[in-house]
Amino acid sequence: MVLQDLAEHYNVLLQDEHTPIAKPGYSPVNINFLINLSSSGELLDLIKVLDRQVSGKKIIERPRRILLPEATIRAGIKPKPNLLWDNTTYIFGLEESDKGGDYSRVRFTAFREHNLKFLKPIDCPEARALEAFLRRYSAADFLTLPPVREKLEDLSKATGFLTFQFDDSQQLISDAPAIVHALQQNRTSSAASKVIGQCLITGNLEPIAVLHPNIQGVKDVNSTGGSIVSFNERAYESYGKVNGQGLNAPVSEAGAFAYTTALNYLLSRENPFKKFQLGGATVVYWAESASPVFANVFQQLFDPQLSEDTPQSAQSAQPDRDMQQILQSIASKISQGLPVDLSAVLKNQDPTTKFHVLGLSPNSARISIRFYETAPFESLIARILQHHADINMGQTFPWSVWRILNETVSPKSSDKEPAPLLGGAVLRSILTGQPYPAALYHTILNRVRIDNDDQKTNFRKISPLRAGLIKGCLIRNARHQRHNKYSEVLTMSLNPTSTNQPYLLGRLFAILEKAQVDAVNPGATIKDRYFTSACANPASTFPVLLRLSQHHIAKSQWGWKTERGIGEVMELLDIDNHPFPRRLNLEDQGLFILGYYHQRTDIYTARTTEASQTPLSESQLSQNSLFEPELGS
Repeated sequence: MVLQDLAEHYNVLLQDEHTPIAKPGYSPVNINFLINLSSSGELLDLIKVLDRQVSGKKIIERPRRILLPEATIRAGIKPKPNLLWDNTTYIFGLEESDKGGDYSRVRFTAFREHNLKFLKPIDCPEARALEAFLRRYSAADFLTLPPVREKLEDLSKATGFLTFQFDDSQQLISDAPAIVHALQQNRTSSAASKVIGQCLITGNLEPIAVLHPNIQGVKDVNSTGGSIVSFNERAYESYGKVNGQGLNAPVSEAGAFAYTTALNYLLSRENPFKKFQLGGATVVYWAESASPVFANVFQQLFDPQLSEDTPQSAQSAQPDRDMQQILQSIASKISQGLPVDLSAVLKNQDPTTKFHVLGLSPNSARISIRFYETAPFESLIARILQHHADINMGQTFPWSVWRILNETVSPKSSDKEPAPLLGGAVLRSILTGQPYPAALYHTILNRVRIDNDDQKTNFRKISPLRAGLIKGCLIRNARHQRHNKYSEVLTMSLNPTSTNQPYLLGRLFAILEKAQVDAVNPGATIKDRYFTSACANPASTFPVLLRLSQHHIAKSQWGWKTERGIGEVMELLDIDNHPFPRRLNLEDQGLFILGYYHQRTDIYTARTTEASQTPLSESQLSQNSLFEPELGS
């Protein structure tokens, strides 16, 4: 299903004249230098070609991506040169620092023989010039040529490849009409000798690909790329498919080229909609439409920070101001719990267009599919909006997914990577509307227990985001239960009338902490010493804290106000009939933290509007309340 959807997306990209997608038989190649040749095959110059791109506040120079004859899959130890382009070892015979001289000589000879065989039947000036070049120089000759000697250091540092330019026309030799025609004929004749089978992607009887083109751009995969479909050992082969490799999962050469080219484009810098990392997964996304609106909206709603770091050409156009205004409006409505008009966001596009989100993970030279979600665009966006609503604590902007995962890592840790499987699980829950993974809830609770406030870095162990995640986890769990007993406290702000015991205990702890701060303003408050025990074992902790509070109230000029607040909460707790519990389970600990956060926020900030104080009703918890009713189904 994934390969088929990618192959179909390739056809969509191929029809868009503004998308630099490779046609069959070609692939995008990072080129550092053009080898400028005269009509007699003389090397006139090495022309450095780089593209300047803006990334944040920096201008980065990168090799130019040029569409050239399809790259050879270099599996095994046998040298496999490319047609009309390659690296300095194959073209010039330059030795690599960690290889012997024989290694370079074999590859230099293989490149020359492979390209001479291809060029021999072609009759055009460009082919004759390149043929003369290949016959004219030996590997030793290149080190004596001024263009090569002057740029030897740059050649050794080059991260890309080299191809040939014809000086008379100032055009790439690979673009000459006669050579393009020969490439097509060469591709057709080689296909005739392949095994014919039914392609799993297209269903047609076509030549089966033995090896699929490499996929590049997935984090932590080999530098040469990886494969989704690969069989290189006898243990992986099916019965009767000895040395069959690609015959184990028959995909035609056309199908393999289509899905790998589309995926490589989605993972590349040319794709305006940047891939992103979630833990160990690299995530790409696309719509079954040529319109960029769908991917733009998804990118901005799912992770607004993506657009800030997306590399752009130094000559690129200004960002879409209309889209920025729409997204700012969405963020504002999310913070107020108001519905979002999805039709305005999509700019009259079909909201039922299918949208795809794919997560890929490294596995040495192979690539694993971590998750794959596909659904009508309106459904995915509605779920993302619901996600923002579930964790919203009244802030004026939506939190990105990487910030959510960052909260699961210790602020003192040098390794900021979250648990490898957590990112994919969180993304899947967002896109499907299912409860957040239990690991997210448990990890946030652990971070609250372990971390301490740091005034120097302005870090707080119970931040709005952590409180929002606890609220979101409880809301999503409640949404899938028939009876929800927590609806009155799963709000963005304080509910002063709730009688939920764990919630009231959290409120009481916040008031007791305020009493201490008003009295002595310590560097460390009772939260640093008692919060974990109060959250887990209230019966053994709160009697001690209430006794301490009497000393704090007596010293503070605001003691009367604090004492009144303690009295209000104690009245709701009704300790005589409902004593302090010995233990709180994990759900109750989350409510305790939420009560503490609400009360502390209420103490230090002005009260919010009556609308935001209204508790979520049972019907609101079971429905998607963040978008217009007609889009809620």
